[in-house]
Amino acid sequence: MANDTRRSGSCLCGGIQFSVTGDPYRVGLCHCKDCRKASGSTFSAFAVWPLEAFETAGIVSTYGDRSFCPTCGGRVPLVRENEVEVTIGSLDEVPTEGLEPSYELWVNRREHWLQPLPGARQFEHDRVDDGAKNDGLTADLISEGAETQSSNLPRRKSA
Repeated sequence: MANDTRRSGSCLCGGIQFSVTGDPYRVGLCHCKDCRKASGSTFSAFAVWPLEAFETAGIVSTYGDRSFCPTCGGRVPLVRENEVEVTIGSLDEVPTEGLEPSYELWVNRREHWLQPLPGARQFEHDRVDDGAKNDGLTADLISEGAETQSSNLPRRKSA
């Protein structure tokens, strides 16, 4: 049976409303410079859904590949060709059941006082779409120097 869970979210002022339905394709954390700057935190937590699971209302502005509310500046989902990336912190209901990250990006930029997520796949840079279920690579492979260059996935703009 398909998951029909509907999650809603908005920008800070509520001028942009959105919802996603069902399970995301994937959930991750990113420590890259762009995510740090855009979130004002040491990482960004996000989930990616198929585009057809997404609905939105409101006027959105963009800068680079980031989407935000022109009134309050709050981050809103990034819409790509076939998928939508939602920052988990923009969802209305917390805690966010079922949205545990299965991978981390740009771990070479992770703060030394943050530990790797147990069981989460670790990428030095962008995620490699190699068909692995649940992104289950161990951190040992990264520490041994495994290459983790992205294939045809959109690249984040900055390390």
